[in-house]
Amino acid sequence: MTTRILTGITTTGTPHLGNYAGAIRPAIVASRDPQADSFYFLADYHALIKCDDPARIQRSRLEIAATWLACGLDADKATFYRQSDIPEIPELTWLLTCVSAKGLLNRAHAYKASVDKNVEAGEDPDAGVTMGLYSYPVLMAADILMFNAHKVPVGRDQIQHVEMARDIGQRFNHLFGNGKELFTLPEVVIEEDVATLPGLDGRKMSKSYDNTIPLFGSAKQLKDAVARIVTDSRAPGEPKDPDNSHLFTLYQAFSTREQEVAFRAELLGGLAWGEAKQRLFELLDNELGEARERYHALITRPADLEDILLAGAAKARRIATPFLGELREAVGLRSFREQVQVATEGKKKAAKAARFVSFREDDGFRFRLLDAAGEQLLLSIAFADGKAAGQVTKRLQSEALDLHAELNAFSVRLDGEAVAYSPEFSTDAERDAAMQRLREALAPQE
Repeated sequence: MTTRILTGITTTGTPHLGNYAGAIRPAIVASRDPQADSFYFLADYHALIKCDDPARIQRSRLEIAATWLACGLDADKATFYRQSDIPEIPELTWLLTCVSAKGLLNRAHAYKASVDKNVEAGEDPDAGVTMGLYSYPVLMAADILMFNAHKVPVGRDQIQHVEMARDIGQRFNHLFGNGKELFTLPEVVIEEDVATLPGLDGRKMSKSYDNTIPLFGSAKQLKDAVARIVTDSRAPGEPKDPDNSHLFTLYQAFSTREQEVAFRAELLGGLAWGEAKQRLFELLDNELGEARERYHALITRPADLEDILLAGAAKARRIATPFLGELREAVGLRSFREQVQVATEGKKKAAKAARFVSFREDDGFRFRLLDAAGEQLLLSIAFADGKAAGQVTKRLQSEALDLHAELNAFSVRLDGEAVAYSPEFSTDAERDAAMQRLREALAPQE
């Protein structure tokens, strides 16, 4: 079975060595698995939440696209696209927003952190909080659910967002699936063995600490950056401690096992830090040299990058466009032509177009059964959870109906217990006619 894997890359900066080792390199390796259907996208709508500098966003989109392709991503095998080239994404975001509980979004880590910071500073809790930041999890859910990704590799700080995507997708399925799982519920993937590289000062390599090593700067820039790596004061000839050296950690991330063992032995034997930095530079330059040349060639041909990304968007939209049509149909955004067609196909066929609509109230989960004209045939009792309500709707469609007339209404029973009631009618004849319409509505399709 093919597994669909989806990863987004926010376009707010220039990729550095930590991005390469921690995300880009393992993702590209994973995309070569014949059992994987890989979707990689530039999350440029997400970038607008964090950055209001148009020039920076434009430059970052170019640099990140060139980086992934230079590092070996095969755009013919993977689906590589810009988020902003898929108009179905923002439309799905709105559909999902309409079923997303505010309480769920209130619990998002990024929003809570902003609120806590404001409260600590004595500010209004929502000072500086945009709806982009607040609704970020819904947009991320749309990215994932649009393509029914099975697995979403993320850092630990993004686990909650994937879990929220599951919650939102499950809610949508319950409300509009009518027994069908419209959305695949994604599984979060944390790759424990992926490298988290230290920067020049030993802290996690990050632009916010200004301690990064450029990925595709010149060889001189790479060498100068490596030379600035902080080491201890042990002199040449003194044994070094590899296990407490972030220079050695960087070397490990790019070396073979044999190279690592030899380098460790040399450090323990007193290799000078200057010579150790030269070894690291040579290792990195050997790994990145060819990719660096491809990167700079791509950067000078932005039109070629545009063609590749638009081709990827067209590939993605061949999935997104018909799927969004199915979702629009599910929520009731349907063509009037279909309504006219249903009205002319005869009463019996119209009756078979009846549908269940699930919803939640304060006392629990309920469902309605509506006929083809939208008239209510049944209203269920309250159930403790949506799963129980869904099981009842399935049984009503597959088992013989047990109807009981009760004065000017009737009930439907399962296992001797009433599970749903009809509206009240003026006469027994109207009640009996409604019971017949219900039987026809739930009769098996021929």
